[in-house]
Amino acid sequence: MTKQRIAITGAAGNLGSLLAQKLQQEDVELNLLVHNKKVPNDLSDKKNVSVFKIDLVKENTLFAAFNNVDTIVHFAGVLFKANPEKFLPETNTQYFKNLLNVATKQQVKRVILISFPHVEGETTPQNPATGILSGKPISSHAQTRLEEEKLLFQYAEQYKFEPVSLRVGMVYGKGILMIDAAQWFARHYLLGIWKQPTYIHLISKDDFVNTTIIAAIKPNIQGIYHIGDEGIQTLQQFLDDITTYKKNPTPWRMPLWMIMTAARCFEFYSSISGNRSPLTRDFIKIGRVSYYGDTKRMRLELLPTLKYKTYKEGINLF
Repeated sequence: MTKQRIAITGAAGNLGSLLAQKLQQEDVELNLLVHNKKVPNDLSDKKNVSVFKIDLVKENTLFAAFNNVDTIVHFAGVLFKANPEKFLPETNTQYFKNLLNVATKQQVKRVILISFPHVEGETTPQNPATGILSGKPISSHAQTRLEEEKLLFQYAEQYKFEPVSLRVGMVYGKGILMIDAAQWFARHYLLGIWKQPTYIHLISKDDFVNTTIIAAIKPNIQGIYHIGDEGIQTLQQFLDDITTYKKNPTPWRMPLWMIMTAARCFEFYSSISGNRSPLTRDFIKIGRVSYYGDTKRMRLELLPTLKYKTYKEGINLF
């Protein structure tokens, strides 16, 4: 029996490499797609792993990487760069359209888009996101990701493959870039947060990986799944607890204008230096929106039992 072949875009990135590390232990063949970064040596030297250097701008670079592929898991994108509203329509929407063009020609059976609940706009534990495509998000990150979701389902209807959108809450644990950055800022007394409580939906890195693997290999999976744990908490509570656990100072409560000013400074430096911008105004815009998803489908079809039901159970991951 032929093994499933799974392609991961952004396989050298934070979440993509995390998935690849675990997925290569399964009885599958892996195509790891990278652009500028390299995958770790302990991945590239595995017998069931093939590495492809691709450029999502150029469709011709994708054909070999998608040859005989059953499932694509799409992470690739551009983050931490100044003025994301200017480039996201290309790096999110157009790049994903290029991917779908080649995937359909190569008769890929399933395409999984890693998305997030913000695409439905503001949602809460009392009024969670339910899997609609008619949301009105306010940030460029969420607006362009919603456009990607719409493209996914439009292409699937026309070309008859299985479309999957995993709307993932905030992934936490050591080694997750945004979590590590928050701890660094906290250690240097630089971590600030606005005062207004913001609900967030969380998922441990272990449960995120396990859910995504099942979504990739289990038969007859398609549609929108919200990925999150059972905890109910605010961003402020979460940051207070994880910084305290690491014996770092808790975040300052700041007026919004101070945080926006910091973001403008980071973006200005990024635009003239070409370095990453750890904070942008659009990050703040998306971050201030409460988000929470209805996880019934996830529990029923993907991962009935979580390893960590709340971040307090998974605090050792930090």
